[in-house]
Amino acid sequence: MKRSATARAARVLAAALLATAATAAPLAARAAAPLAAVQAPGWYRTMVGAYEVTVLSDGTHTFPVNDVMTGIAAPDVARALDRQALKPPVQGSINAFLINTGSRLVLIDTGAGSLYGACCGRLLANLRASGYRPEQVDLVLLTHLHKDHVGGVLADGKPAFPNAVVRAARTDADYWRDAGSKARAPDFLSTFFDAAKAALAPYDAAGRFVPFDAAGAAELAPGIRALPESGHTPGHTGYLVENGGQALLVWGDVVHVAAIQLDHPDAAVKYDSDRDDAVATRRALLERAASQRLLVGAAHVAFPGLGHLRRDGAGYTWIPANYEGDPADPH
Repeated sequence: MKRSATARAARVLAAALLATAATAAPLAARAAAPLAAVQAPGWYRTMVGAYEVTVLSDGTHTFPVNDVMTGIAAPDVARALDRQALKPPVQGSINAFLINTGSRLVLIDTGAGSLYGACCGRLLANLRASGYRPEQVDLVLLTHLHKDHVGGVLADGKPAFPNAVVRAARTDADYWRDAGSKARAPDFLSTFFDAAKAALAPYDAAGRFVPFDAAGAAELAPGIRALPESGHTPGHTGYLVENGGQALLVWGDVVHVAAIQLDHPDAAVKYDSDRDDAVATRRALLERAASQRLLVGAAHVAFPGLGHLRRDGAGYTWIPANYEGDPADPH
């Protein structure tokens, strides 16, 4: 009797093992999955006082550093990139900043739209993913009229923000829409003139493109002031957002490749309208941001492009903003 019970137990165990073996292979096969091959929705939120700031990614594009950097030797470029574990070409973020003041919804820059191809043009999808709709935007402020900042004001040839007034510094608006300036500019900038003119045309026709004079650091919305930053373009402009004793400097294209230009502030890009002016502006703003501990919103620092600067010898170190799971209550 005892031997019979032992035999039965052995048979039960053997059957269980066989069943496990039979089902293991199908389970393993079902666990396999194709690569998702897409990035997470590109938006990130923080607060500046009572103002809600949502960073929106328009995508990333390949930035050929060896072709566009000027004022720095190739070995120095390679060393600067290597220190940040990067190799050329570098993926460059295109960031825009949506400010909800409680009474106005203000978008600073709009990305490239369709002008850079499949890499970009994701701002509207990310805006919707963040909980807003394009028709809710009241005001669009452009740092300058290069393709990757102005292109996104259009969607399928129509205004992407149908209820918004679009504003930029008059100096930039006049320059990029002037045939004489286009004729005098380097050939590689020719399409930039065409793109700026085409992007703004529907707003201009509707009386909703309104340039401003930035010389006096004009306040364009409550707590949002224009800050002249000439050099990269003639009317390149930053925007200082202030509320509740806190401040955010959205500085546009002061820095294109942080890994290089923070260590070497004199390194410029061939797209600068006035290289010397661009370098002087960069040096002044890097020092201001570091000394005043300003939160910086950078168009081309890795998404979300929010951080502080610390003086580091002859250069600066970028300190990414601490991640806030609940931006309304970061503490």
